[in-house]
Amino acid sequence: MEMEPKALSARKCQVVFFRVKEILHCHSMFQIALSSRVAEWDSTEKIGDLFVASFSKSMVLDVYSDYVNNFTNAMSIIKKACLTKPAFLEFLKRRQVCSPDRVTLYGLMVKPIQRFPQFILLLQDMLKNTPRGHPDRLSLQLALTELETLAEKLNEQKRLADQVAEIQQLTKSVSDRSSLSKLLTSGQRQLLLCETLTETVYGDRGQLIKSKERRVFLLSDMLVCANINFKGQLEISSLVPLGPKYVVKWNTALPQVQVVEVGQEGGSYEKDNVLIQHAGTKKATAAGQAQNKVHLGPPRLFQELQALQKDLAVVEQITLLVSTLHGTYQNLNMTVAQDWCLALQRLMRVKEEEIHSANKCRLRLLLPGKPDKSGRPISFMVVFITPNPLSKISWVNRLHLAKIGLREENQPGWLCPDEDKKTKAPFWCPVLACRIPAFSARGLSLQLGALVHSPVSYPLLGFSAVSTSLPQGYLWVGGGQEGAGGQVEIFSLNRPSPRTVKSFPLAAPVLCMEYLPEPEDGGGGDGAGAGDGEEDRPVADPSAAVHPTICLGLQDGSILVYSSVDTGTQCLATCRSPGLQPVLCLRPSGSHLLAGLQDGTLAAYPRTSGSVPWDLESPPACLTIGPGPIRTLLSLEDAVWASCGSRVTVLDATSLQTQQSFEAHQDEAVSVTHMVKAGSGVWMAFSSGSSIRLFHTETLEHLQEINVATRTTFLLPGQKHLCVTSLLICQGLLWVGTDQGIIVLLPVPRLEGIPKITGKGMVSLNGHCGPVAFLAVATSILAPDILRSDQEEAEGPRAEEDKPDSPGPEPSPAPAGHGARELTRKKGVLLQYRLRSTAHLPGPLLSVRDPVPGEGSALEHSEEDGSIYEMADDPDVWVRGRPCARDAHRKEICSVAIISGGQGYRNFGGALGGGGRPAPCGETDGTLLIWQVPLTL
Repeated sequence: MEMEPKALSARKCQVVFFRVKEILHCHSMFQIALSSRVAEWDSTEKIGDLFVASFSKSMVLDVYSDYVNNFTNAMSIIKKACLTKPAFLEFLKRRQVCSPDRVTLYGLMVKPIQRFPQFILLLQDMLKNTPRGHPDRLSLQLALTELETLAEKLNEQKRLADQVAEIQQLTKSVSDRSSLSKLLTSGQRQLLLCETLTETVYGDRGQLIKSKERRVFLLSDMLVCANINFKGQLEISSLVPLGPKYVVKWNTALPQVQVVEVGQEGGSYEKDNVLIQHAGTKKATAAGQAQNKVHLGPPRLFQELQALQKDLAVVEQITLLVSTLHGTYQNLNMTVAQDWCLALQRLMRVKEEEIHSANKCRLRLLLPGKPDKSGRPISFMVVFITPNPLSKISWVNRLHLAKIGLREENQPGWLCPDEDKKTKAPFWCPVLACRIPAFSARGLSLQLGALVHSPVSYPLLGFSAVSTSLPQGYLWVGGGQEGAGGQVEIFSLNRPSPRTVKSFPLAAPVLCMEYLPEPEDGGGGDGAGAGDGEEDRPVADPSAAVHPTICLGLQDGSILVYSSVDTGTQCLATCRSPGLQPVLCLRPSGSHLLAGLQDGTLAAYPRTSGSVPWDLESPPACLTIGPGPIRTLLSLEDAVWASCGSRVTVLDATSLQTQQSFEAHQDEAVSVTHMVKAGSGVWMAFSSGSSIRLFHTETLEHLQEINVATRTTFLLPGQKHLCVTSLLICQGLLWVGTDQGIIVLLPVPRLEGIPKITGKGMVSLNGHCGPVAFLAVATSILAPDILRSDQEEAEGPRAEEDKPDSPGPEPSPAPAGHGARELTRKKGVLLQYRLRSTAHLPGPLLSVRDPVPGEGSALEHSEEDGSIYEMADDPDVWVRGRPCARDAHRKEICSVAIISGGQGYRNFGGALGGGGRPAPCGETDGTLLIWQVPLTL
């Protein structure tokens, strides 16, 4: 602004620095409050409330939203000025060189957006170091929630702004009269994914004919591929991102796009006249043979390997020359020269590994072409190379879910109950993947009682499996009918569609089920005491004889333990509860298996070594919790919550001594029926009324109450009485099932703050004809090792060193379950401007050993500045280097499905179609609805 002559007019400066003064004002006020609080620190020792007061104002969200949404605009003005005014470009370069941390203007402008992610990390650290019972603890947790919610909202706005910008950029490249232009401007489409992929074309002998970067757009109903034309000088792009221009190459309706994995060519694809893109009349078999050749890795890797080989030859010559030196010199001797050789050999090994794993990055799509002369349909294959294996998995998963999303029941599948009822459901919505009848073979209309997912771990699960099908494993569904006995049905999820693999009758209806994983200590005495029944069953690893088990609680008071290895339904142990009381809930906790009984007794079966992890032979320890039934048990890190009537009792997890108890509801006739934990809070549902309540896990304070009925009134007009019949928390969403068959979805924070509900939530238009009997989650975790090369597995512990820089918190050692794992998989809470080490930037230490953190990092890249080089999703757009692959494989990929069970199925969409009533529902059979959640990568 002080430049003479002016490079940017005052009006343009206003646009570039839009709302910067207000942002500065927010933080200046925060700083004043902070310094006065620090001055009286010894007496108050409180800081969380300042974060809440400073950043919970709606003004903060507005100012930051404006700044974030204006960011692209501001950058394009600076970019134009750089291209047209050399003096301005010189000025920016000069300022960067003079500044103490060498940050570019772009880097400075990203800083405000990085501030909240940094605050989140800071608050998490403070919470780790603030003991329970400290007066500041609750306000620090509330502050973490406040900032996480703010970051989420900004993230969503940034995503929508980016989506609009990308679609506009694409629309500009299409002629106004084309049908594609009309489709793009209609505003009906969401952009689900766009990325720069390398298209490769191979000849009939598998030789590479050409490779070119393409921008590929996955919209909610079509796939578009465009050429990228970079305009402008690359020296500018190191200061300001240069956007590309697109030229659309082809576009195809999604239902016609097929992903072809390697090895799938045989069979159906041969029947078509499959032509390989640009390769003349070569048949698909050529693609099949071509797959076996190593040199199909991205050509770039090959060139880099050749360059390294050339460098090694040169360094070997230098080594020979160094060996002839007569003097001794500090940095020029045989040790250093050999060090160089070893370092280059190591880089070559890494490069060979990358080529080896490049097949994990090959996305092969079969697309419809123009029919041949005789009118037969012709398909052609396009092969893209993705930047890393995660990217490929992400494409396959999104393509698969987008196709399911086009089915009638998912159009729309969710409704955001806003005043206008037109709000589109967000892109991360779960989609209804399938519905399956339960107990249909028996011909009985049995009541559904409970469901658990028994995961299987296939270390070699293919990418196609993890990215498209439902989570692997088995669903155990239990139910029954008063007087008619019980039934268990087991569904396999290891095929494209779930199928029944086994069902067996029981003496009484199943009331509850619990999946008990293997004990984490991996078996001190467990292996030694393996029971006699072990011999006839194959044991994968003889040292770990305790397998996961599935525990059932029945109406007649029986507790049954089954082996969950594959489909083996061998009953390992059985016992009767004290007084033959119906078993309403089961929960493992520390060293006990706890059973909540109808008469208010809590039975505790101790852990034992042997093939059955619990001692069911001897009589259990019994505690009386209250006069009524124990409806639900919840195990926290060091405590167990048991509900009896409207009271919740908190017990010590190891000694089972009562610590305290509290009233969760003022009406004594009302019972607590469900409890789920997220972060530092527990959500509860009750036997009557449509409200759910949030309690703090540490102070037991009542923090929030939400009435679910207000969100469903327009689906069931005039329906006043609604009751919550099931609850589930998974991946930042609270699922609420009701007695009317409607399912409501409410967003909750995922970090270890207070899981308050801030958003409006959504209502599923797919539901049941009767009460939602249960909501359960099925997850499969693809081991990160699959995404690592063998080289890294050999080096092993290296991954640990990068921990401090990895975005987000480290998982706390919470008990197995959603809580612990969820912290590691956040939906982009960190605003996609990730802070991480700069070790992958130009100028690393050339040494055979890994650079020691902080020792050899180049001066111009400070730690925080590293994020500038990894801005947003696509560093390619502005630094034509390749994206940092260093931490691409350090994530565990989790495939998630949510299952609801109830009578029949109905679609509530009819209520919106003007008819005013949901579609009628005559079915009374038990039905499972399975939703798939997009992979969190």
